[in-house]
Amino acid sequence: MNNELYPFQAHYLDSAGHRYHYVDEGEGEAVVAVHGNPTWSFYWRDLIKTLRPRYRVIALDHIGCGRSDKPSAANYKYTMQSRVDDLTRLIEHLGLEKITLVVHDWGGAIGMAWAVAHPELVSRIVVLNTGAFHLPDGKGFPSSLALARTPLLGDLLVRGANAFVRGANRFCVTRKPMPRDVADGYLEPYRNWRDRLAVHRFIQDIPLRESDPAFSLIQDTQDGLERLRDKPMLIGWGMKDFVFDRHFLAEWERRFPNAAVHRFEDCGHYIMEDASDEILGLVDTFLNEHPIEARA
Repeated sequence: MNNELYPFQAHYLDSAGHRYHYVDEGEGEAVVAVHGNPTWSFYWRDLIKTLRPRYRVIALDHIGCGRSDKPSAANYKYTMQSRVDDLTRLIEHLGLEKITLVVHDWGGAIGMAWAVAHPELVSRIVVLNTGAFHLPDGKGFPSSLALARTPLLGDLLVRGANAFVRGANRFCVTRKPMPRDVADGYLEPYRNWRDRLAVHRFIQDIPLRESDPAFSLIQDTQDGLERLRDKPMLIGWGMKDFVFDRHFLAEWERRFPNAAVHRFEDCGHYIMEDASDEILGLVDTFLNEHPIEARA
């Protein structure tokens, strides 16, 4: 991968016996960026570069993703609860307070699950095409995800052919094709069957029934979002996202009526790729307009 795209020093935390990679750049107020699936901290590279002159930006890699360890299923529970526990350990390890939380995709569920348990540590929230609640009314489960959850066939597609990562590189950008070097950056951590376990487990962990492991945690997160209602929130949304679509956006707006919402009609799920400059400008303005000291 082109190191100019991702020129950050690696940091590691031992999280339950596994190396948990994170980027920690700059000084000042903490901005914690939580990625989803099938991305990694590479997704936040432009956010890190833009904010690090004035903020301390932390971007993690979930276990099994990016440059974190990729243990077997026997050695790590690939569940939402494990992800929340890892994030909690990192924030406690770094002693972070007055955090601006930035979330995307699975990062919304994971980051907001942590946030509803620690609202006193959260100062501002940036939400990008994600969810932190059950499927909204009227939203069906996408067929592509259902296919990826199909026993045996899903394994062959996601872990064998790397179809989920490659498909995301192709179909999660809609304004312009993803440049080759950027696509290579997303592919880098997921080179073989073993490396793609986390990608598949994230899909399998999507809670649809009460018996699913993450169902009760999503329910608790959904019920606890009220604790964050007074936090300044910026929402940036790619309207061509076929998973986190208008139904999810409407649910965020219903739960956070004071949020500043910006729709991008021609952008897809990877909004940080489709509309990086616009999102970075909005985030910079948002942080300036909601200084932490003024609300201390």
